[in-house]
Amino acid sequence: MDGELTHRVTTRPEFAWHEVSGAIGDAVTVVPIVVAVAVLTELSLSMMLLWFGAFQVVWGLYYGAPVSVEPMKALAALVIGGSLSTGELVVAGLSLAALLLLVGTTGTLGVVERYVGEPVVRGIQFGVALVLLETGVDLAVVDLSLAAVAAVVAVCTVAVGYRTSSAFAVFLVGATVALVRGGVPAPALPPVDAMMLLPAADVTVGAFKATAAQLAMTVGNAALATAILLGDYFDRDVSADQLSTSMGAMNAVAVPLGGFPMCHGSGGVAGKYAFGARTPGANVVLGVGYVLVALLAVGLVSAYPTAVLGVILLLIAAQLGYTGLSKTDDYLLAVGVGVLGVLVNLGVALLAGVLVHQTRAYVR
Repeated sequence: MDGELTHRVTTRPEFAWHEVSGAIGDAVTVVPIVVAVAVLTELSLSMMLLWFGAFQVVWGLYYGAPVSVEPMKALAALVIGGSLSTGELVVAGLSLAALLLLVGTTGTLGVVERYVGEPVVRGIQFGVALVLLETGVDLAVVDLSLAAVAAVVAVCTVAVGYRTSSAFAVFLVGATVALVRGGVPAPALPPVDAMMLLPAADVTVGAFKATAAQLAMTVGNAALATAILLGDYFDRDVSADQLSTSMGAMNAVAVPLGGFPMCHGSGGVAGKYAFGARTPGANVVLGVGYVLVALLAVGLVSAYPTAVLGVILLLIAAQLGYTGLSKTDDYLLAVGVGVLGVLVNLGVALLAGVLVHQTRAYVR
C-alpha cells in the first residue's frame, strides 16, 4: 500500500498517485497567500499562478527532486497587512533577486554554513513548522465543521493504509465544496497589463526594509534549511548557494512580469514529502495544474475553502516539526530558535541562533 512508500533515489519524473498527492503538499503553502495578495493588490491571480507553474516544472527537472516554489512570506505578510504597496513589492522582489544571485554565485552561503551550525538550521525547520501550525489553526477555525470533516477524511484515509493519499482525499473535499459554492468557472486569459509591473516600481525606504526582513528569512528557511531537507528526504546534494542562485534567477524573470516574489521554502518540501512526492513528477503535476487552473478555472481557487487548506497545513507542520527535532541532539537550541521564529520572525531567530551557537563554541 502507498502508506508503506519507501525512500527512493531517482532524478527521473514519475507520475504515480503519490506524486499527485505530494504535489498538493506544496500547493497549500501557496494558495491562501496568492489569493489574499490578488484581492489586496494589483497583481493578477492567474498571472501569479502561471509563474508558480512554470518554475515548479523548471526547478523540479533542474534539481531532479521535488523542490518547492512558494511565495516569500515576509513580503506577503507586509503586503496583506497593508504595509507594502505593489510598487514597493516590485522593488523588494528585484532587490532580493539581485542579492540572492550575488550570494549564490559567489558561494557566500557555503562559508556562512560553517558558522550557522546544524542545530540552528534544524531550529529554523521547527520554526517553520510552528508557523505552519499557527496558520493552519487560523484557517481551520474559520469553518470548524468543514475542518472537522476534512480531518475525519484524512484520518480515515490513513487508517485504511493510504497515508500519502490523505492530502489528495482532503483536497477533493475542498474542491467539491468550491464547485458547489462557485459553480463551474469560465476559461479566461490573464489580462495583458498584469505583466506590466515594472513601471509601477516605487523606490522607498520601506521597500528596502522589507528586503532586509525577507533576506534573512530566505537564507535560513529557503536556502540553508531546504538544502538539508533535500538531502534528508531525497538524498540530493543541493547546496544552499545553488538554491540562492535559482531563487534569484526566477525572481529576476518573474517579478517585473506580474509574478509574486518566490522562494524554495522548506515547508513546501516537507509538504511534498509528507504526502508522497519522491520524484520531480510532483513538480510537473503541480506546475501543469497551476497553469490549467490559471487559464481555465481561476475562480475555483478563490472559492476554495480555507478551512480545508488549514487541515492540510497542520499535517505538513507535523511532518516538518518531526524532521527538525528528530535529526538533532541539541533540542534546547533547536526549540529555542523555532519558538523565537514564530514569536518574532525567522530572520531574527536565525541571527539569534547563530550568536548563541558561536558563543557556546567559543566558551568551550
